[in-house]
Amino acid sequence: MSTSASPTTLLELLQAAPGDRTALIVPESGVHISYASLRRQVLHAASAFTQAGIVPGQRIAISLPNGPAVIVSFLAAAIAGTAAPLNPAYRYDEFCFYLDDTGARLLIAPAEGADDVRRAASERGIPILTAETTAAGEVVFPGTRSAATRNPAPEDVALILHTSGSTGRPKRVPLRHINLALSARNIVSTYQLSPDDVSLCLMPLFHVHGLVASTLSTLLSGGAVVVPARFHPLSFWRTVRDYRATWYSAVPTIHQLILARSGSGDKSADAQSLRFIRSCSAPLPVEVAEKLESLAGVPVLEAYGMTEASHQMASNPLPPKAHKFGTVGPATGIQIAIMNDAGDLLPTGGKGEVVLQGPSVITAYENNPEANAKSFTNGWFRTGDEGVLDDEGYLRLTGRIKELINRGGEKIAPPEIDEVLLTHPAVAEAVSFGIPHPTWGEEVAAAVVLREPATEAELNAHCRARLAEFKCPKKYFLVESIPRTATGKVQRLNVAAQLAGARG
Repeated sequence: MSTSASPTTLLELLQAAPGDRTALIVPESGVHISYASLRRQVLHAASAFTQAGIVPGQRIAISLPNGPAVIVSFLAAAIAGTAAPLNPAYRYDEFCFYLDDTGARLLIAPAEGADDVRRAASERGIPILTAETTAAGEVVFPGTRSAATRNPAPEDVALILHTSGSTGRPKRVPLRHINLALSARNIVSTYQLSPDDVSLCLMPLFHVHGLVASTLSTLLSGGAVVVPARFHPLSFWRTVRDYRATWYSAVPTIHQLILARSGSGDKSADAQSLRFIRSCSAPLPVEVAEKLESLAGVPVLEAYGMTEASHQMASNPLPPKAHKFGTVGPATGIQIAIMNDAGDLLPTGGKGEVVLQGPSVITAYENNPEANAKSFTNGWFRTGDEGVLDDEGYLRLTGRIKELINRGGEKIAPPEIDEVLLTHPAVAEAVSFGIPHPTWGEEVAAAVVLREPATEAELNAHCRARLAEFKCPKKYFLVESIPRTATGKVQRLNVAAQLAGARG
């Protein structure tokens, strides 16, 4: 699609494609939902939410599994008020926190299950609407009737999300219609998305990755989104083949599961329709990128996204431009720079904190002056990531600043150690982190998941042949799995706390 079209709200974005084209595909039922049907369903839902008492700015909590209902509810909530998607896997206490923190005035929940969120909402006097999807793919809200809907303004807050920060309470991130529309446009431009593209949505739709990259950008391009209820590694390639998916975006955990279930390293016969694969939301090990590119036979493009930037900030480009494994590519639609502790911008090649400026980046967290004071310097948003820009503007991330290991004054970036451990044939997953040490302050440790037997001595020898001695892990935790967030992210400080006791 041409990027000359410039919607500034999600309602305008939804109107970008001809009505007879397919917008959503539900693999479990084979149902295809047209753009005309999707628009009608969204406007009906927005009307139902307004009739339930929602006015602009009020938050509508949504706790639904992946599928048409969550997409319709999200878009409708952003039009009638502000969408506040929640992870359906939360427990009662978590729902209580998020409903209170967002000030939710309405809850959208499925007909079956959802006991914890319904209980939490009922105790707070929050009305509950049930979302049901008919066999024909029609999302309905029984017991509701029509009311006038509004046209949202570009500066209205469309979506409220929480950061999954490694320390402290989650911060509320208010994303405006214009932020999301511009981010979707940047993604369309980066990957040259068109009405011929079919996106396979593997990420949860309570998270900015699935909402913006897989869904909004595809709707803006006029393409189709395949929305399975959940990710199944064993049926992944069949879904790609059956619906002729041209791309998918996921976290490295999902890519690794696909590789693990794909048998031989030969190119998959079911990958013929794919045009590229995108990876985002966590560092992609180079070895995983190389294996996946060999298996799929298409470019594997690592991108860099954050909730505070409405998702994408940088990405490796499509050929014929170079995609460089180990980098997240150049900036896309915003400015990226490197800043030192004093707030000075560094020249090319300087290592420091990655900072951002641009129209898709928030200007403040919601009701959090302390976080705002720490996160914004001279108009730049401080990401908390350490990195370096090369002479072509490609960004290489070297670690989270709070996660750097300080061993006697030597700052060690954990991803470097992870990469080395992952090249050992017996290692399936690896996460390194710092643990307290009486002399050095911190020492290097690593949690390792093995795919075949290996001793600590063998892992040590492997690391010492490839890393300076001070970077090599001095303690290994051999575990069956590594704790992750609901979106597949590894939070090193949480892993350290669970395996080695709390760390500052």
